Amino acid sequence: MSAFENLHNRIDLTNIPFTDRGSRLLLFRQGNELALRLAERWLKWENEVGHYRKRPPIIEHFTLLDADGVPMALESDTYPHVVQFNTTVGQFEWVFIDPETILVRLPAGCYGLQFVVHSDKGETDRRGGLLHGKRNAAYTTNAVLLENTITEVGERRFQIKLMLEAQTGDALLLNITPRLAYNRSIPPPETAIAEARVRWAEWFDSTPPVLERYRVQYDYAWWVMRSGLLNTRYFFTRESLVPSKIHYVGVWHWDQFFHALAYRHIDARLAEDQLRIIFDHQRADGMLPDAIHDEGLVTHLTTPVDEDVTKPPLAAWTALKLYETSGHLDFLQEVYEPLVRWHNWWINFSSNGNGLSEYRHPFSSGLDDSPLWDYGMPVVSPDLNTYLCLQRESLARIAELIGLPEDAARYRQDADRSAQSMLNNMWDETRGCFMASHNGEPIPVMTPFSLLPMWTGRLPESVNQRLLRHLTDPAEFWTEWPLPTVAINDPAFDPQQMWRGPAWVNINYLFVDALARINRHDLSRQLRRKTLDLLMQHKDIYEYYNPLDATHPPKAAPIFGWSCAVFIDLAIQETRYVLETA
Repeated sequence: MSAFENLHNRIDLTNIPFTDRGSRLLLFRQGNELALRLAERWLKWENEVGHYRKRPPIIEHFTLLDADGVPMALESDTYPHVVQFNTTVGQFEWVFIDPETILVRLPAGCYGLQFVVHSDKGETDRRGGLLHGKRNAAYTTNAVLLENTITEVGERRFQIKLMLEAQTGDALLLNITPRLAYNRSIPPPETAIAEARVRWAEWFDSTPPVLERYRVQYDYAWWVMRSGLLNTRYFFTRESLVPSKIHYVGVWHWDQFFHALAYRHIDARLAEDQLRIIFDHQRADGMLPDAIHDEGLVTHLTTPVDEDVTKPPLAAWTALKLYETSGHLDFLQEVYEPLVRWHNWWINFSSNGNGLSEYRHPFSSGLDDSPLWDYGMPVVSPDLNTYLCLQRESLARIAELIGLPEDAARYRQDADRSAQSMLNNMWDETRGCFMASHNGEPIPVMTPFSLLPMWTGRLPESVNQRLLRHLTDPAEFWTEWPLPTVAINDPAFDPQQMWRGPAWVNINYLFVDALARINRHDLSRQLRRKTLDLLMQHKDIYEYYNPLDATHPPKAAPIFGWSCAVFIDLAIQETRYVLETA
């Protein structure tokens, strides 16, 4: 079956909105009414308009009326490129023609449309009307207008009512924009729908083949990877994927690394831009921001501690993976110096004096509410020092590729020293793992990050064996749906609360890579398959999962980018393995 058939009605318009590449418009349905929400934060207006996850839609109560002005029932069919609403007067088809504009193909006949727009003022004209506010809106039609009114129905709320007589080929255009210029040019609807289908077909056709058992969820993951992109605006300097257009609107630094791993299979430039947007905002001292939003950056937070905030140092590892797929040496030339500045920032600002580095803000770990931070900050953590070891190794490889052998030798020696420092200072012989510490005292919480140093590939075999015993113990981490982010026999384990127990598949991905690196290929394949199976348990793909029963906890964000990216990359890996060993 084609991707269009596989995704027929996957966009349910209740939990999963209709949206498109680059757009900040999200079409939802509630009963027989439609609404358009904005995937925008507006932080400076939050006190006035509310938090973006709870803010009312910019267009709501969109209702289709019969000739007598009575609301009609809707039956919907959704595809990646078009949404069709069937009514007693005919079919209305919604399609994006650009990121700020939706065209509605109208059936022939007499009927009406009614909706409410959140705006400051509005005025009608002979083809529709204009509304002005924090976001400007225009509605335009080439159908004959029998009635066209804008009525104030509350503070900054205007109701539009249209009664019209439409011919075959007529349309309604909805344009919502932060600009002063509107798009009011109406293309032929059949052309707009055909062009939208072509854009989506080209996207799906570019994706590598996968085993049939993964195909439906694979197509959905690729739908998320395209529809979740936002186009450039203000601080959003590159087209980039947001973690979730519903839940997290912006770029979060380490999410971009996983997003890039998926995009590398179809579009090297798009993959590289997921890193470039982070480097675009590198601070003078080398630090990279925690997050980027249209209106600014997150580089410092005052809670729960007052510190600079960033994300784990995986940029060099990612850049090297992109190169290994694309062969684009110029990209490594471009990013090498920013990567060196980024690495130096960690060494200069996080060193604790014994050859190791520490987290000074819990959010810099990406593991925001992990119990590892319950004992206070700063924390010397195995995951951070593993990342920095890999970063040194990746910088060495990049330096070698771009003709800097002295840099390569130095970074390789630094990687060896950092692995030895972890063994000297973090290894707990009694527990058989690496322990995080605060003020020199071990933190008594067992997480998979105590096992992550195996990823360095620089540990004695006896150490790896003890780490693997923990990893594969069903009483700790080898659950039905691994890997819990706190061992299930640890008192701090909570399968519902973010980083305090649920499985995050990006962490699984790191361990799939780590196990392959230390030649535990059977275990690596097992974890890969378990992770793919976990991500196929629901129609949507979520931020994290309960490791005991594969349910998604209530606060887990839907249509989640890095989970989709991990599914894509692992499905491609598994497919290649099956074909190579057949």
